[in-house]
Amino acid sequence: MKLSQIPVDVLSGVGEQRKQDLAELGIHTIADLLAHYPYRYEDYRLSDLAQAGHDEKVTVRGRVYGQPSVRWFNKKKSRMTAKLDVDGVTVHAIWFNQAYLKNKIQAGQTLMVSGKWDRHRLQITVDRTFVSPAEQEKHMGRLEPVYSVTSSIKMHWLRKLIYEAFLQYGREIEEVLPQELCERYKLIPRAKAMYYLHFPKGKEEGLQARRRMVYEELLLYELKIMWLRKINRTEVAGIVHSFPDDQVEAFVQQLAFPLTGAQRRVVREILTDMRSPYQMNRLLQGDVGSGKTVVAAIALYANFLSGHQGALMVPTEILADQHAISITKLLSPCGVNVVSLTGSMTARERREALGQIQMGLADVVVGTHALIQDAVVYRNLGLVIMDEQHRFGVKQRATLREKGEVPDVLHMTATPIPRTLAITVFGEMDVSTIDEMPAGRQPIDTYWVKKELWPRIVNFIAKECGSGRQAYVICPLIEESEKLDLENAQEVFEQLATTLAPIRVGLLHGRMTPAEKEEVMRCFADNEVQVLVSTTVVEVGVNVPNATVMVIYDADRFGLAQLHQLRGRVGRGGGASTCVLVADPKSEMGVERMRIMTETTDGFEISRRDLELRGPGDFLGVKQSGLPEFKLADLTEDVRVLEVARSDAAQLVNQPDFATRPEWRPLYEYLQEENLETLSFD
Repeated sequence: MKLSQIPVDVLSGVGEQRKQDLAELGIHTIADLLAHYPYRYEDYRLSDLAQAGHDEKVTVRGRVYGQPSVRWFNKKKSRMTAKLDVDGVTVHAIWFNQAYLKNKIQAGQTLMVSGKWDRHRLQITVDRTFVSPAEQEKHMGRLEPVYSVTSSIKMHWLRKLIYEAFLQYGREIEEVLPQELCERYKLIPRAKAMYYLHFPKGKEEGLQARRRMVYEELLLYELKIMWLRKINRTEVAGIVHSFPDDQVEAFVQQLAFPLTGAQRRVVREILTDMRSPYQMNRLLQGDVGSGKTVVAAIALYANFLSGHQGALMVPTEILADQHAISITKLLSPCGVNVVSLTGSMTARERREALGQIQMGLADVVVGTHALIQDAVVYRNLGLVIMDEQHRFGVKQRATLREKGEVPDVLHMTATPIPRTLAITVFGEMDVSTIDEMPAGRQPIDTYWVKKELWPRIVNFIAKECGSGRQAYVICPLIEESEKLDLENAQEVFEQLATTLAPIRVGLLHGRMTPAEKEEVMRCFADNEVQVLVSTTVVEVGVNVPNATVMVIYDADRFGLAQLHQLRGRVGRGGGASTCVLVADPKSEMGVERMRIMTETTDGFEISRRDLELRGPGDFLGVKQSGLPEFKLADLTEDVRVLEVARSDAAQLVNQPDFATRPEWRPLYEYLQEENLETLSFD
């Protein structure tokens, strides 16, 4: 019987209550228990104080001078001190709120303590004390694992249980990696690696174990991805689009601007997918202003030439309106009928749009989630494009895909995703990247200033508007909040409307009706309003080339990706542009975000730094992203291992004898046991 089939209560000491307690940690079987790895280790190996760094964790053993002394600050807080002779060096030991130890420590006694070392004062702030010789002998020289536990499970009990599990079942741990891979990468056996992860004798054993198990974890994950890709490409027939190259090229040539090399590359990748017999599932990522919309337009035109309808779904009505205008401008001269579909349409407009879609008179449909409502019936949907796809839920994205007979799918995002995450979270997709900006795109100077300089910023806005330019002022809240001391859009609007008169100031926020939003944006786009005070509804999609100033108030309250998106609303015309971050950050992370924004305008670099700051889960939002929760692998540190594992997985699943070759059998059986239908990468 496999360890994954043996319940954990076969172990001595695990009754019904303990079984329930372990289940809270996700431990149900012996395999689960052995794979419940420690997240750190307590190092009780004796330290050489001459080599120990300041503020480093150390463990020392020494003889006590005299009796410890205790000083009380109140009835609950205390400070106990004692002197220890450690290899001829007098060390001052300090215990906070552990006065009960005074009666256990005697002059002349040998004591072992662990804590933070103050190299300058020759002082240890003790967090763990070992008094008896037996206790010292038990812990001295060891790296003790520290596990995630619950209030009902004690650390020492779990350590003992895992040790007992290894004694009884360690020899039954099966190897899953082929011998050739273990030899190629000099990986230690699986059973030994798992044991070393729990009970390493030293750092080298721990590193060897982690290296082995991280590779295994990533290889198994990538195998699932590659297996799904293989199934999709061999068992799921897609639309084979047919369109003349010369007509597509003629469309490209009549554009008002030449395509960049990167745009041409991703267009080739997309059109090749559309002509293939399998369903396209591609992620198109590019920085703010890199020209993703025109790439989408070319794909929609090719889809039109092949006799199919196309749908472009975006997260907000403002963005839908912007895209409808730009797509219509690009495609309507070629005879393409572009129809909008949003929730704010009148009943008559909606009926007319639905009729055109169902009869096939609408060649391209641009809209919000209204595109996936039951009443929307497409005649022959061949291409689905989702802009800022991470803003839609998994079900929403799946519903739009299901509106046609296996339509090709193109996801777009202006939030660059580091390669590590792109090939992990979106592993079943092919990834196209526009990594080149169009000619003439103006650099944006970015400054971080404190709130005390606000009057000077207002003067700067007035000066820019006086020269014919326009400005955004972004605030995190719509109206005053008692809980958060943040500048709000309503208050800033009223202040600037008075201070900047006769310069016209507009207000835009999420609580306005669609018609009100549209009117404000029209006034700003037509320069009837020179300063737009807004919440983050302008984060993506808004395109006003005459705007050259972006002021973000309380900028430390925004994430890096959001700040970069907001900054991308300027620099779209011929004039030099400026982004001003107004913030008095109270956290180190807030300060770091401000520093990063002033150092680079490269969205991919910002994305990489954001991933380092926040970690993968917070970067994408675990619930929406489908991000796997690895036990050991760290997507910010194990980039190289991930890429190697991905390459190996691709080679394995494409071997004709992958399912029958004996040394690969454990990997194939693993795939059969996994419920791949639940592996959602949407």
